[in-house]
Amino acid sequence: MKAVRVVTGRAVPLDRSDVDTDQIIPSDWLKQVERTGFEKGLFSEWRDDPAFVLNEERFSGATILIAGPNFGVGSSREHAVWAIQQYGFEAVITSRFGDIFRNNSTKNGLIPVVVPADIARQLMDAVDDNPNLEITIDVERRLVEVPELDLSVEFPFDSATQERFLEGLDDIGITLRNVDDIGSFEGRRPEWLPSA
Repeated sequence: MKAVRVVTGRAVPLDRSDVDTDQIIPSDWLKQVERTGFEKGLFSEWRDDPAFVLNEERFSGATILIAGPNFGVGSSREHAVWAIQQYGFEAVITSRFGDIFRNNSTKNGLIPVVVPADIARQLMDAVDDNPNLEITIDVERRLVEVPELDLSVEFPFDSATQERFLEGLDDIGITLRNVDDIGSFEGRRPEWLPSA
């Protein structure tokens, strides 16, 4: 996982609530063996509609997804996070995430930003009016900033999750920080115990 301190970019307003993981990446895409190519499946059933927001040229190249409340509810599938990231998004802003999706996001380097519902609505409307609006997500200061709107709002991020992003640590990276202690423990284990 790469370290992330600040993400600045344009956004896409996905004005839908209760978006579940099956809508993010339909189950047909879960048959893949590789962990690449999931961007093609992102919202694939909705992308058949030419009027769907991701099909609008004015939002191409955006790196932030602004979604309605209850984003990422439903079944646990890391594929949903991978699809969002592989499409080019680095962060998702909403007023509420599904717990499992949020957890999968933090473990894979997709920044889950929770803001009050009125702020999420304000951002969605502002981006719809001006697709070139620049949004900054500062992980270190736990702030969403939009200078053009004179907006600066804090978002909750526990210290352990913040450290994951600032240091670029996935679960393996966190474990490897203790490699000396693990080696020391293993060195003291009786030989008759099973070993790796």
